[in-house]
Amino acid sequence: MKKKLTRRTLLKRTFGSFLTVLGLSSGGYLYANRIEPSLLDIKRQHIKHPLIPKSFNGINIIQFSDTHLGFQYNLDQFKKLVNKINNLKPDIILFTGDLMDEPNKFRDIHQLLPMLEKLHAPLGKFCIFGNHDHGGYGSDIYRNIMESTNFTVLLNESTSIKLKDGSSIYLLGIDDAMLGNPDLPLALKNVPDNHFKILLSHAPDLADDAAMYPIQWQISGHSHGGQVKIPFIGALIKPPFAKIYPEGLYSIGDDHQLTLYVNRGIGTTRLPFRFMSKPELTIFTLNSN
Repeated sequence: MKKKLTRRTLLKRTFGSFLTVLGLSSGGYLYANRIEPSLLDIKRQHIKHPLIPKSFNGINIIQFSDTHLGFQYNLDQFKKLVNKINNLKPDIILFTGDLMDEPNKFRDIHQLLPMLEKLHAPLGKFCIFGNHDHGGYGSDIYRNIMESTNFTVLLNESTSIKLKDGSSIYLLGIDDAMLGNPDLPLALKNVPDNHFKILLSHAPDLADDAAMYPIQWQISGHSHGGQVKIPFIGALIKPPFAKIYPEGLYSIGDDHQLTLYVNRGIGTTRLPFRFMSKPELTIFTLNSN
């Protein structure tokens, strides 16, 4: 009788394959377990589009994602990340999901709150739900944490970002695809077509659906960039809804009407390793084309 391949069995096999590729060396294990997860790659990306008002030229957006606090990533590391983000002086901060690995088991929320509150962006801080934010009955825990630290939670809804001259762009946020109920038409309700729109979706593969709507950009996380990549093989683990677009920049749609950017995230999950997939902080600069 053929045994059912469970998630745990798959992870054990993946872990075994990973160690085999590293040649079972203590140096390779140490690098993937201790060194690369602590490195931070700061990526810079321009967002150019004719619908962006000229008054938004030079506006900086910082995205961070997938911290998975409580697994391998701790609050001391998060505090340093907060300081680094603030030192970069963002105008807007975006968090694209998976704050804690297991929200209902995280015991240091009282220490986490002032760190999140310290994040500063004059045009606002915005976030969406990831699958781990819903997991373990964590939905209310996550929402309460983010709202109490001045983040706007976008759950199948939109918000406008306005400057003093009256010009504006729109942010849309949809629910997680694995454990939530994403609803793009609801998020687009009452949003004018002739305004520039950025969609926040934890799951990058929903970009194929987003390309059918008047949305110009999508910013996502979830994939961890594969977390462990092997030369000539690629990512060992691609989670559901991050199998098509695992990391980086993509043009999507028949006329390339949607641009997708997938951030590799900060922390790790499932396996406490990163290999050829450094943690990432992304800085987007808006430009009217």
